[in-house]
Amino acid sequence: MIQLKDLTPRRLKAVLIALPMLLATLYYTVFAADRYVSESTVALERASSDASSLPGVALLLAGLSSPSRGDAFYLRQYMQSLALLQVLDAKLDLRKHYGAEKLDVFSRLWADSSQERFLEYFRNRVDVLVDDNSATVTVRVQGFDPKFAQALNQAILKESERFVNEMSHSLARERLSFAESELARAAEHLERSTTEVLAFQSKHSLLDPSIDAQASGALSAQMQASITKSEAELRGLRSFMTENAPQVKALRAQIVATQAQLEVERARATGSSAQSERLGALTIEFKGLRMRTEFAADAYKVALVAIESARMDATRKLTSLVLIEPATLPETAEYPRRLYNLATLLVGCLLLYAVVRLVLATIREHQD
Repeated sequence: MIQLKDLTPRRLKAVLIALPMLLATLYYTVFAADRYVSESTVALERASSDASSLPGVALLLAGLSSPSRGDAFYLRQYMQSLALLQVLDAKLDLRKHYGAEKLDVFSRLWADSSQERFLEYFRNRVDVLVDDNSATVTVRVQGFDPKFAQALNQAILKESERFVNEMSHSLARERLSFAESELARAAEHLERSTTEVLAFQSKHSLLDPSIDAQASGALSAQMQASITKSEAELRGLRSFMTENAPQVKALRAQIVATQAQLEVERARATGSSAQSERLGALTIEFKGLRMRTEFAADAYKVALVAIESARMDATRKLTSLVLIEPATLPETAEYPRRLYNLATLLVGCLLLYAVVRLVLATIREHQD
């Protein structure tokens, strides 16, 4: 059993500093495999559209929008997804490449690794960084061979472009389906409104009650003017004729007949009698039907514009993966960072040595 007196400063230095540094130096100089990094930068760009010329409702139905940082984050999730890993493994045999380094047990992929462990290893070897300001995506791929790292980076970009196109077309197809359903609903509403207008016209034998109301009002005004004119003539005749004169009787009869017809027209317009048709009420009802029909027609036009826009979006390339920096072919290994790691380990060992010395000194002081 080790006694406190055996833990001399020399032994502590050997165990806590010299031995770890020796093992680490041996590992980094003999066993550690070089890992090369291929880097590329891309951005998402949506194809220009004539969205500014669409009405507001049509713009909503078409579902047009501009790329955002959210699209870049979706792309990052796909670049580190299991679905992409399976595709890349089938094309480039990632297990074989990352498991080829037999000496470096810390960097290699074990042959019997599970799917979850393989995905975790893949995510450690593929870094995807999203710039919050420009929404650009930077892909850094590590490989034991420079050409393989570049090939893997290029394959990730190719599959990512396919994913972006498929995602945008899928959304466009959903918008097209929604626009088609809205068009069918608008057409049904327009047909129903038109049928109601025709039924109203057929029921009341009126093409437009408002026109009849205007005509009735004009006729009433004309008859009122005629009555006033006839009464003036009657007063003139009475000034030099008797009440039994034929001209006076005829003019009086004409005034009575005109007044009776005027009352009929007024009753027809206002519905003052139980048997008469209320032309004013019919006019209001018809205006409501016509407004609904016009609204349905406008909605149908908007739906037509929206479905044409959605159909165009469903057939063309909506979002493109713009290649800002292609996958590079590295010349020098970026990992492992031997000097940095050894320096970090040395600092850690020195701190551990200082802590152990302090603890031991405290224990000895209490024993004394």
